[in-house]
Amino acid sequence: MEPRLLTRVWVQAQIRLCDRHFIQMMVVRRGDPDAGAVIVRLLGEAGSNLLLRRRTSLEGVAEWAAVPGEGEVDNQAAEDYLAREIERDRDLWILEVDDPKGRYRPDTPIEI
Repeated sequence: MEPRLLTRVWVQAQIRLCDRHFIQMMVVRRGDPDAGAVIVRLLGEAGSNLLLRRRTSLEGVAEWAAVPGEGEVDNQAAEDYLAREIERDRDLWILEVDDPKGRYRPDTPIEI
C-alpha cells in the first residue's frame, strides 16, 4: 500500500502543477482536508465534460476512474452527477480544470 498524502496537500500540488503549465484549475468545492474524496471535472471543447474520481485499487494503489462510467458527458449530466455525489458525501472535493486542449494529466492512469 502506498503512503497517502492529505487531500489538501494533493490539491495544492495539482493547483501548482496546473499553474506552471498555464492550465486553469479551480477548487469548486472543498471537502475534508485530510481524507476527502476528489472528483476532477475536465472541461473540454463544445461543452464536453470528463469526470474523474480518485480511488484506491485493491492493491492499495491510487488510480482514476471516469464517472459515471460512460466517458465524456454534457454539462447537465455532469451537474446532476456532482449534485448526487455531494448529497452522498459531504467530504467531497470538486476540482474543475478548463482544458480544451487536453493537456492536463492526473498523477496516475485513468480507467474509462
